[in-house]
Amino acid sequence: MNRTMLIATNTLTQLQKQMDTISNNMANVDTTGYKKNNATFTDLLVQQVNNQKDLVQEVNRQTPNGIRQGNGAMVAQTQTVMAQGTLKTTNRPLDTAFTSEGQLYRVLVQNGQNTEVQYTRDGAFYLSPVSDTENMLVTKQGYAVLDENNNPIMLDKNASQFSLSKTGTLSATLNNGQTQNVNLGVTAVNYPQFLEKKGDNLYGLPANLDDLNMTRDQVLTDLDGALRGEVSVQQNVLEQSNVDMSKEMVNLMSTQRSYQFQSRAITIADQMMGLVNEIR
Repeated sequence: MNRTMLIATNTLTQLQKQMDTISNNMANVDTTGYKKNNATFTDLLVQQVNNQKDLVQEVNRQTPNGIRQGNGAMVAQTQTVMAQGTLKTTNRPLDTAFTSEGQLYRVLVQNGQNTEVQYTRDGAFYLSPVSDTENMLVTKQGYAVLDENNNPIMLDKNASQFSLSKTGTLSATLNNGQTQNVNLGVTAVNYPQFLEKKGDNLYGLPANLDDLNMTRDQVLTDLDGALRGEVSVQQNVLEQSNVDMSKEMVNLMSTQRSYQFQSRAITIADQMMGLVNEIR
């Protein structure tokens, strides 16, 4: 009976993690460029008890040999799904969206006393004054957008019109008719499961990447130089979240039913233990 309660309790904690993942997806259904997470399960440690010493007696047996006792289930992996979201027209020159899966903008994030390059799918950009002559291109959270050389993008303050090529070249037309061109820093994701969500709709590499026997170049590829032609971006639109609310609701209800089932298993096991204790 204790094993029944142990299995149910172990599974309950993992089902709670799945509900948290689904709830986070639903909360970000309107977040620009948000990519949903999917939680997958696997069995915990399983014990095999072989109670038949004479294998000859097991010839032509149709059921598994021995007794197989599990210890519940656990979340094996929470993976980011990089599927393309729908595009929403905004007619705002500094609103951009990727039209190809697995591509991210590079941004500069202040991490304590240090700065760190992180990545985002959110292409809603703004201009932030940094001097009397220049504006810096930033995200809605104020993080500097980087160019192909990982330098913050500085634009002349007299820029009045902006255009963006399909390969991510931003052109700013000045009041005197001159044009300032800059290539946005774009990175392709080869293995999304190695990315961590850092908050503010940003992604980053885990601190223990070396322990996972992976390198940055294996997980990410900067689309610069000869790879620039692989960039696929569009202006005057924003990419919506790829969360399907109806599907998430179905997943949430299914997980809740599983949670109720495991809770009921604990209650029944407790009742049966009480009956056993009352036997004189």
